[in-house]
Order: sequence, then C-alpha cells, then structure tokens
Amino acid sequence: MEGSIKCSANYVPLTPISFLDRAALIYPDSVSVVHGDVKYTWKDTRRRCVRLASALSQLGISRRDVVAVLAPNVPAMYELHFGVPMAGAVLCTLNIRHDSPMVAVLLKHSEAKLLFVDYQFLHIAQGALKILSKTNCKLPRLVLIPDHDRRQVPSSRNTNSTSEILDYGGLLEMGKLDFEIRRPEDEWEPISLNYTSGTTSRPKGVIYSHRGAYLNSLAAVLLNEMTSMPVYLWSVPMFHCNGWCLTWAVAAQGGTNVCLRNVSAGGIFCNIAEHKVTHMGGAPTVLNMIINAPATDQRRLPGKVVVMTGAAPPPPHVLFKMEELGFRVVHSYGLTETYGPGTVCTWKPEWDSLPRQEQAKIKSRQGLNHLGIEEVDVKDPVTMKSMPPDAKSIGEVMFRGNTIMNGYLKNLKATEDAFYGGWFRSGDLAVRHPDGYIELKDRSKDIIISGGENISSIQVESVLYSHPAVLEAAVVARPDDYWGETPCAFVKLKDGYRAGADEIIKHCRDNLPHYMAPRTVVFQDLPKTSTGKTQKYLLREKAKALGSISKNKSKL
Repeated sequence: MEGSIKCSANYVPLTPISFLDRAALIYPDSVSVVHGDVKYTWKDTRRRCVRLASALSQLGISRRDVVAVLAPNVPAMYELHFGVPMAGAVLCTLNIRHDSPMVAVLLKHSEAKLLFVDYQFLHIAQGALKILSKTNCKLPRLVLIPDHDRRQVPSSRNTNSTSEILDYGGLLEMGKLDFEIRRPEDEWEPISLNYTSGTTSRPKGVIYSHRGAYLNSLAAVLLNEMTSMPVYLWSVPMFHCNGWCLTWAVAAQGGTNVCLRNVSAGGIFCNIAEHKVTHMGGAPTVLNMIINAPATDQRRLPGKVVVMTGAAPPPPHVLFKMEELGFRVVHSYGLTETYGPGTVCTWKPEWDSLPRQEQAKIKSRQGLNHLGIEEVDVKDPVTMKSMPPDAKSIGEVMFRGNTIMNGYLKNLKATEDAFYGGWFRSGDLAVRHPDGYIELKDRSKDIIISGGENISSIQVESVLYSHPAVLEAAVVARPDDYWGETPCAFVKLKDGYRAGADEIIKHCRDNLPHYMAPRTVVFQDLPKTSTGKTQKYLLREKAKALGSISKNKSKL
C-alpha cells in the first residue's frame, strides 16, 4: 500500500542467532549448558560462540562454507550450532554411527573445509581423511574436541591432513570478542546441512535456511509447551535435524541444556532427578528403554516431564506406560526435510473421558501440522486429490509451508521430484480421521501386499509390542510364490523372557485378521540408526534371502 517502506527498521532477516543474543541479555547468569562438572551461563555461552565464530573467520572460513562436526551431545556440539552460523558458514552435523567410508563420502559431497571431531570418534575421522587423501579433493582441517570428563587431551598428531590437528579450546582462545557477527543478508540463506538417516537409501544432504530454523524453533517451543527457563535433557542427538531444532529453541526460552553423551535409562533418570529436568525427547526406542528400565535404575520424577517423541510411530502400550511413570508424552511427526517435527497430536479435552487404552491409541496418531507448517494432507500421489477422511483410504503424506527444506545439496532432480505438484512428498503412507488427524500406516516402501491386500507393518508391530515378552519388533515383506508377499516379523525379546515363533504368531492371529499375522518370526537384535529408526532395508534384504515361504514352511 502507498506509504509502505521496507527497510532495516521493519525488516530483519530471521535467524536463530538472535535467540542467543537475547538469552545472554535476559538470562546472563542463568545456567545454559551442563555436562558433568562443566557448567556455563548464557553470558559464557555467547562469549564462547563469538570467539568460535571469530576463530573460524581467522582460519579462512567464509560465507556459505561448510563446517562439519562428528560429536555426541557435548557442550562444543551445542556451541557449534551458533558459532558456525555466526561466522556466516553452514553447519553439517554428521551421524556418529557412520563408519570412516561413509564419513569420507559425506565430507567430499559437502566440501567441508573444517571437521570438528570429538575425541571418542577421532579414529573414524582419521580413517575418513586417509580415504580422502587417495582422491583429488582437498582435505578438511581437523579440530579435536577433548574429553571434558577426564580433562585430558588425546595426542593430536598429524594424520593425513595438510596441517596439525587443532584443539577446540585453543581455537576459542584465538577468537576475539569484538568480532562482528556475520548475520544472513537473506533469511533463505543456508544455516545447516543435514544428511538423511539412510533408512531407505544412501543419505541425501538436506539444506536448512535461517528462516526455516527460526520458525521451526519457535514451533518446537510451542508444541513442547516450554515456558521460560526450561531444563532440557539431551537424549535426542543434536546431529539429527539439529536436535529437532531444539538446540536453538532452548536458547529462545533461556533454558538449561543438560548434555548426555551416552543415552541409557539410568542416565536419563539420574539426570532428571539431579537437574529437575522439565523437557526431553526421544524416539520410541528411548521410551521403550525407559519403561523397561530395571528398578535399580529408576528414580522418582521431581515433577512432570514433557517428552516429545517422533522418528517412528510409538506403540500405544509404550505411551500408556510412560504416562504411568509420570511423563507426559507429546507425539510429533516429521522428516529431516521438515526440520524434524512437522505435526503434533494436540490433545483435546473431550478425550479425557475415554478409556485409557483408547486414549493411548489416539495419542499414537501423528495429528495435524504445527504452526510453522502451512498445511499437511493425505493425497493420492498421482491425481494429487485429497483422500477422504474416513480412517481407511490410504494416501501419501504431503507438506507445504515455511519449515520445509530448501532442497537437496547438488541433487536438483531429487529436489524437483520431492516438490513435484507443489507439495513436499514424504513417501509415508497414512489415513486421515474424520477429525482431520492423520495416522501413519507405513512408508511406501514398507507396505506389504499379500494376495492383493495391503498390510500395514505399523499395525502388526503394534500388536507384537503388546505381547509381554516382546521388547522390540519390526515387520517387513517376505517374498512368496503364491501370495506375492507375506509378513515377516523380526523380534527381540525382553531379558529373562522366553517365547517361540508359534506363540508370537498365535498372539498376532488372536488380535489381527489372520491374513495380517506374520508367517515368519526371526529372533534377533534390530539394526537401527542412531536416532532410533529401524533400518528396515537391511531386514528386507534378510527376508528376501529367506526365499518363498511357500517353498519353505519352517519358522525360524
């Protein structure tokens, strides 16, 4: 309209860097980060991040350069989420479960200039550099993150890099506090690069923007119902979707980040009790670990702890038992391409009067889009028409909004395919209930088609989890000459429990239509990504190797 002027007074590019600036002003002496005996305040954290950004600049890091990190949830990992973008660079957090060959692939693909590595994973980084040294690509410089717990710095000898390994503490000492922070000139500029977890194929590099990170962080605050100064326990890996954007969200509320290097039930209960944790997160595997923790590991909760769960649909009985222990579970759903959480199963008061089992079933649904996403829908992937909200018609989950990735790094074809039709295509299959809430049924690659009938592996897994002896379960398709495919269950039993294949199959047949019950049961540990997702492609390969069940009737 006439009289409007867009200028620096009324338009500033959105960036989560501003969350740190504000936290240091409002909560300067409040504890920002805790890791064992190490504690920092928000004033300390901002100073350290400014020094880090300054040091990166002195090392020649420029705008849009990629800086990689291979580290668990330790203070340096948290600081890199601010220090790297404050230098104008792009943070690439690498999965700590990757081996050297995969790290080498991702370093080469991202063209990382620096690699920060935690002492525990130095051998992985050195192996990756050794592989890269045999190619014609320029090697990144290594920066070693020492062990805060033992206060010792491992030997930093030169290992196939062009110069000596730098030390994280020494790097901070190089930095200047008067460094001028390089804020984004355009809020759509990249802030981070996240590689997908590789549950279905080779990881792809997902580009996040300052704008998307800012908006999804605020959405995370809202869907977690975080008031000011929360205490957040880091059981979600910070390398996964930048910790579901909670690395920045906790700063927005001036909270305390309780770092957890290794996730265990005992460690979770101990830290909740010691630090009076108010919020945490974790995949259903983490929730499963908590509810099955031995009595010696469990502690009485000092107050209600809000747990955001995602990554895979949680079985209803897991949600039910978490509530009994005093946790309040917030079920969210999303993908790396949606900055982590994209939907939330918002609870409605009228559901309070329902039987608790029914409440758990509702809470296991994926819900509706959070405030950062404009819309989520279940569509026919060919016609792009919305599926009817009848809780039966299966379609593909699709998103559109401001917290969708910029695209896949160096892969325009994959980006165009993902955005074909003007929506982001998730590859997940779901139904929509009459109230609009969506419920996942499967990945498009995981649906089992037996005798022309679609079988949801998620539904079968939910029944398997209800067996008292089952700790973990995953269901995939096994080829069959007669039926085409039949369900094959991979099961891990609880310690001290015994159950045979016939008992497991009978339990499923008693609680499901018979055609949906597994015809094969394999007892083993389930392969997982570090975020708790079962790597079903590995299980599919194993089921395929078993051959047709029509030829081999035996159950393993």
